[in-house]
Amino acid sequence: MVLGATIDSGATAWVLISAALVAFMTPGLAFFYGGMVRSKNVLGMLMQNFFAMGLISVLWAVAGFSLAFGGSGKYFGNFDFALMKDLATIDSLPGYTGDFALAIPVLAFFAYQMMFAVITPALITGATADRLKFSAYAILIGVWSIVVYPAVAHWVFSPNGWLFQRGALDFAGGAVVHINAGAAALAVILVLGNRKGWPREAMPPHNLPFVMLGTGILWFGWFGFNAGSALLANGLAAQALVNTHLAAASGMLAWLLVEKLRAGHATTLGAASGAVAGLVAITPCAGFVGGLAPIIIGLVAGAVCYLALTLKTRFNFDDSLDVIAVHLIGGISGALLLGLFADTKVNSLGFDGAFFGGGSKLLVNQLIAIAATFAFSFIVTWVVAKILDATIGLRVSQEDELVGLDQSQHAEAAYQ
Repeated sequence: MVLGATIDSGATAWVLISAALVAFMTPGLAFFYGGMVRSKNVLGMLMQNFFAMGLISVLWAVAGFSLAFGGSGKYFGNFDFALMKDLATIDSLPGYTGDFALAIPVLAFFAYQMMFAVITPALITGATADRLKFSAYAILIGVWSIVVYPAVAHWVFSPNGWLFQRGALDFAGGAVVHINAGAAALAVILVLGNRKGWPREAMPPHNLPFVMLGTGILWFGWFGFNAGSALLANGLAAQALVNTHLAAASGMLAWLLVEKLRAGHATTLGAASGAVAGLVAITPCAGFVGGLAPIIIGLVAGAVCYLALTLKTRFNFDDSLDVIAVHLIGGISGALLLGLFADTKVNSLGFDGAFFGGGSKLLVNQLIAIAATFAFSFIVTWVVAKILDATIGLRVSQEDELVGLDQSQHAEAAYQ
């Protein structure tokens, strides 16, 4: 193995642990979403999330990683590392030089980024719950994970990417993961249509303990998601971890307060949703802000995402488990707030936001990143969804929807 002399064993250990933490988030998401759906669809939801762990991991090894981090192009990677070519022997990646030089083996970076690639399309399943055909889902996320996700990851994460070079900041995936998945979710449900009976019929969560369990796993895994993105075991990782926890806590409190004022009750579902909203919003900011900024970001996200719940009824799109309200709106909120609260005293490789003497430059770059990510993901996903709908069909039959995805798609039942 030919590795550079700069490999840091502590950083390597932390990134590998973080990769495991992020991998654990996808089962957490399965429980989070699985508890929210009706009992006849819980296995369908669990299956979609676990299936992503299998399919996307293989696709990442075959081509996804290379398309995201290979080559020196501004818009797309290449196939230099396809089929994991040379990953065990090279000591760096294109663009990762100077201040951005890797202090970990490339294979550790590959593993860590693979877990991001896995959970991102899994987020889409929350919007399409109860009605998406499993075969169509498999093809959809497979194509998406080769065409859409690596391109956006290259733009934002790779030092050669055009948004990275322009000066847009995204520490751990506010755009790459949450805005990207949220835009895709919106595109798919516009093609898929609303659930039978929505919004006339109430469709409450069937298992709130599952939701709370999933939330706890997500909260735990998010420490690897955000603090691991420092790619070092240092003070920046510690700052990102603290920011992550504080934003989740304040996001939960803000959601519950607004829910109590507007609906009269503070609910367990609200606590879970608010915590996730705070986690989503801090994702782009985690390694660029300090002080009380994460608390403010969490408070804003919790309130804004709760209020965004009304969008689906106002505009008649059935976002079953509120992916648009929490992930799309939460991701946008975090990206914009980063344009205000970024502080180079926290991370000298970033830029100062408007509240720290940086003027409007970073905020403008954040807006460009939001718009580019949303437009690309939405348009490509909509085209793929339309093609699938016109060929194999995107949606299960009315009879299968009535029976539930557990029986109609998997011939199983969660509860006997």
